[in-house]
Amino acid sequence: MSESTAQALNPAQLEAVRYLDGPCLIVAGAGSGKTRVITAKLLHLITAGIAPSAIAAITFTNKAALEMQERFDASRTLRGADRTADRRGAGRPTICTFHSLGVRMLRASGRAVGLKPSFSILDSSDCESLMAQIIGTTDRKLVRATLAQISAWKNAMVDPNDAARGRAATSGGGGQGEAEAGNGTFRTQAARAFRDYQATLDGYQSVDFDDLIRLPLALMRLDGDEAALWRSRLRYVLIDEYQDTNAAQYALLKELVRGRGAFTAVGDDDQSIYGWRGATLDNLRRLGDDFARLKVIKLEQNYRSSRTILSAANALIAHNPKLHEKKLWSALGVGDPIRVTACDDDEDEAESVVMRLSAARHQKRSPWSDFAVLYRSNQQARVVEQMLRKERIPYQLSGGQSFFDRVEIRDLCGYLRLLSNDDDDPAFVRAVTTPRRGIGPQTLKALADYAGERHCSLFAAVFESGVETRLPERQLAPLRDFGRFINRIRWRAEREPAGVVLDDLIAAIDYQAHLRDSDDPRVADTKWQNVRDFRDWIAGVGDKEQQTLAEMAQRIALITMLGQRERDADAVRLSTIHAAKGLEFAHVFLIGAEQGLLPHAGRVEAETDQGDGSSPLDDPAVRLAEERRLMYVAITRARRSLAISWCRQRRRARAMVDREPSPFIAEMGLEPDAGPSAVVDQASAKEKLAALRAMLARP
Repeated sequence: MSESTAQALNPAQLEAVRYLDGPCLIVAGAGSGKTRVITAKLLHLITAGIAPSAIAAITFTNKAALEMQERFDASRTLRGADRTADRRGAGRPTICTFHSLGVRMLRASGRAVGLKPSFSILDSSDCESLMAQIIGTTDRKLVRATLAQISAWKNAMVDPNDAARGRAATSGGGGQGEAEAGNGTFRTQAARAFRDYQATLDGYQSVDFDDLIRLPLALMRLDGDEAALWRSRLRYVLIDEYQDTNAAQYALLKELVRGRGAFTAVGDDDQSIYGWRGATLDNLRRLGDDFARLKVIKLEQNYRSSRTILSAANALIAHNPKLHEKKLWSALGVGDPIRVTACDDDEDEAESVVMRLSAARHQKRSPWSDFAVLYRSNQQARVVEQMLRKERIPYQLSGGQSFFDRVEIRDLCGYLRLLSNDDDDPAFVRAVTTPRRGIGPQTLKALADYAGERHCSLFAAVFESGVETRLPERQLAPLRDFGRFINRIRWRAEREPAGVVLDDLIAAIDYQAHLRDSDDPRVADTKWQNVRDFRDWIAGVGDKEQQTLAEMAQRIALITMLGQRERDADAVRLSTIHAAKGLEFAHVFLIGAEQGLLPHAGRVEAETDQGDGSSPLDDPAVRLAEERRLMYVAITRARRSLAISWCRQRRRARAMVDREPSPFIAEMGLEPDAGPSAVVDQASAKEKLAALRAMLARP
């Protein structure tokens, strides 16, 4: 680590960077510079003599991994790092998500757990389609609930047989009604579906998102030689956002560092907000038990928020039980007072927020991107969006449709998946029917029946000699033409640049004509532009990283599931609090701070049972503590100003329901009811905005 890097760190950060004598937990409060510390520690590890290629820094999202990679590259440039090291074979640190690391392990060593290197990764849409077939329903809510339960079992390291035995033991007791996910009958049916679902994935030589942790863990436990190989490849591991790990991820970490304990975990129990998807604070508790020499270092200086905001945050989170006591402090000054506004209803709230936001933007001469509106539930965004559009204010909605979720991109990805794994039956069906080739449902059903009897994939069945007994020549010919086409493209895809092969694939299937035949001209042109953008992205990444089309298909599956990097735009950010974690804004408006909404009245949609048939969030005290952490995360996104609003009434179905302010407002030491000041603030904001508009309209 260079002298300039050391001087840029405070004493606690410097200690965290330099400590290499054993396992280390860095308790990093909000805005305490944890990414800076991780980046500096990567450089220090290399300086200490560990080869870059033997270091892994693991994050939870592609965005976080990309940011860390950019920070690392910039730091190496600033300190004049010897770039020839890469050419001498030292390589680069592995900076990736948990799931990307799982893919790398399975590509290299997956045969030990029954996977070919060309396995496919099914996205959520494919998993839903598969589950709908297995349980024989079109009820998307039931399909998603079943998949969520299976995901919880996988993350709790429960296999289909154990799930079936466990559900049988509890099948008598939910007491919540036959349709609810907590009911024993549902769990019994989900366990049965789990068995068939996993068997189908195995037959497709495919994995789902959770398998990317489950199977590497099985690999490390079942194959001593491969486990030793991976432990030698990764001599030091850093884990960001450690409080978000689930049981399977922690188990995988322990297997990777077994015998050495050479790791640094960076986390904050006050920012643990993903209990509903399996993340558990037990992982923080267990570190000290599992690693007796664990060194705990606290980062308490905040470089983001004003003292006023931090004072409210500290007061709020003090009401939660603590694993590691800490108190954030800031040298950034007192800052603006926190404003609490009581509004009549959600429309009044949206108008108040947008007017004050617009006035503040003109007064402070700030870009729109300095402002964010945060909320507990996606449904709250609708009325704010309407008001922003009315005022012609640009905004960016987090959690919108991914580029890779567009139909035209999914069509092409079906081809790419089939090129990499011809056992992938869902990809085969999508590709063979897009564009249409005269291959209809009856043909595919006959082919599927034959493939089922022969225990082979649909693609393999096309070329078996016995298939002629099931399909006449007029039906079989287009299938075999398609199969030969895929084989020719696959041969090229393994040898030629990705962009060139994709160009020829798109031209060969005449996909542009397919779009024109399927949609009106304007829609078809938009979709075709998306295809061109996709082609350019494939070509650019393929050339830069020397990846084949098959490898690019696997990369896309991970991007879709882990989230993309948000485009930089001068626009107000609208976001759920969960989606805003890791972000910061100069000015934050937190809406809907009401009892029943924040904290939420009950379990949210994504929550499911855990492996033992219950959820830790079934405990009201545990649920309230997580909701309080969610509020804490929301208010610590703000750098300079924070405005909180709540509604005296909010629409529920067709009725207006009376609401009470969130108890968290009082816990922050703030007055929950602004009373008449809400009207004054809103009127004042309107007057100031009108005056500014008049001034700008002058010649």
